[in-house]
Amino acid sequence: MNLQRGVCIVLGVLLLSLSLSSAGDIVHQDDVAPKRPGCENNFVLVKVPTWINGVEADEYVGVGARFGPTLESKEKHANHTRVVLADPPDCCTKLKNKLAQEVILVHRGNCSFAAKANIAEDANASAILIINNRTELFKMVCENNEPDVEIGIPAVMLPDKIGEILENVLTNNSEVSVQLYSPLRPLVDIAEVFLWLMAVGTILFASYWSAWSAREAVIEHDKLLKDASDDSSLVEGEGSSPLVEITPTAAILFVVIASCFLVMFYKLMSFWFIEILVVLFCIGGIEGLQTCLVALLSCFRRFKHAGESYVKVPFFGAVSYLTLAVAPFCVAFSVLWAVYRHVSFAWIAQDILGIALIITVLQIVHVPNLKVGTILLGCAFLYDIFWVFVSKWWFHESVMIVVARGDKSGEDGIPMLLKIPRMFDPWGGYSIIGFGDIILPGLVVAFSLRYDWLANKTLRAGYFVWAMTAYGSGLLVTYVALNLMDGHGQPALLYIVPFILGTFLTLGQMRGDLKVLWTRGEPERPCPHGQLQSSHSQ
Repeated sequence: MNLQRGVCIVLGVLLLSLSLSSAGDIVHQDDVAPKRPGCENNFVLVKVPTWINGVEADEYVGVGARFGPTLESKEKHANHTRVVLADPPDCCTKLKNKLAQEVILVHRGNCSFAAKANIAEDANASAILIINNRTELFKMVCENNEPDVEIGIPAVMLPDKIGEILENVLTNNSEVSVQLYSPLRPLVDIAEVFLWLMAVGTILFASYWSAWSAREAVIEHDKLLKDASDDSSLVEGEGSSPLVEITPTAAILFVVIASCFLVMFYKLMSFWFIEILVVLFCIGGIEGLQTCLVALLSCFRRFKHAGESYVKVPFFGAVSYLTLAVAPFCVAFSVLWAVYRHVSFAWIAQDILGIALIITVLQIVHVPNLKVGTILLGCAFLYDIFWVFVSKWWFHESVMIVVARGDKSGEDGIPMLLKIPRMFDPWGGYSIIGFGDIILPGLVVAFSLRYDWLANKTLRAGYFVWAMTAYGSGLLVTYVALNLMDGHGQPALLYIVPFILGTFLTLGQMRGDLKVLWTRGEPERPCPHGQLQSSHSQ
């Protein structure tokens, strides 16, 4: 089904435009507002549970200021404190309120954040809640050369909608009390372990399938040469491969096109654009799931005949009966995910579709030698660094992180990710990994196993085990860096690429195989089938 393969390749390029590992949303440091004495707090998210007339109500999330004391990290140590409205509302002049350690609710604007906090502290407030004039949270910093930043009460900013809710309740003469605390995130969440296993397992499965298919194709080609050596046209027709091999030029263009897609995502990010991406992801997911299911069912004798019997279908060409049988299920599965993708467990279906699509792309697209693999991963290495870190200089924010979160779209993020909910994180969210962080290294890892099998190398003498270990180690280091950076999104290829290429190039040089790996790549003929099996099992 060449049409479907073409669609899958296009989607592969589109999906590779996102390559990121992240642990969910959290407020981070920036270089715009440097620290100084009295104004050197880390920016933290703050939980604000509320009680109305003594009855527990909703819990909101705010962001702490760079000034003021550090908030409690445990809920049991945080006090229940009554909230009152500021008079005047902006808290830029002396308050008319007579306070007894209440929390004061004020509006943003007309004076600096530190000035508001100082006035609230002088009025005997225990904390100050500042209502932002926008929906998103804002990092409250000290103004340049501001004289008094030695503030003794905590300051927390709330989104405008939350402030409006609290104001309405207080205006109706209801009593509102709150707790303010900022729980710490765990150093490691079990979600990262499962995500690591998913990424490594996907490449492992795809590599073995790719190597098996390559070996079977070469053996079949040898049979055709023996049985039809006089019919060159037959050999040529039967030996034609639907696979796509990446050239050095294509490797460079691949990353350039992915960059263009990423900028398009960033510029056009909106609700309707996310909907388009969902449709495209469903198309790729249908093809991927269908390919994997047909291959899996074909292993059983009961379905083998259906997988080898074909019927012509308009527009799609020759299609096996087994493909026709599983296609409705794949379509229904993808459509159900798209409709119910906002429910709590929809990430399971998204990961199934994503893994199937990744495996399918790794079957279609091949790296022919280490030279192309090095060019591809080298360009991807620079691509990741640029769009996560360097892009901040031009766009004033990390383009990759903004796209991954789906900012300005009203959605939780784009679907081109594998994700698992963080299980022990008090802030919730997801640990995610972009498809590009699996597909791009996976192309080189799959090449290593095809080379080992076709060159009749054992696991010990081959390159696959080393390449697979390098990928797993690089991804592990990514998650270590992710946690050291307080959950701030990290470009996974920054760590994975040096591990894989460093291992491959060093080992190839030591063994004297580098020239063959670099230029020729995969051997053209395998050893006899039985010999391959016996040597591989050593």
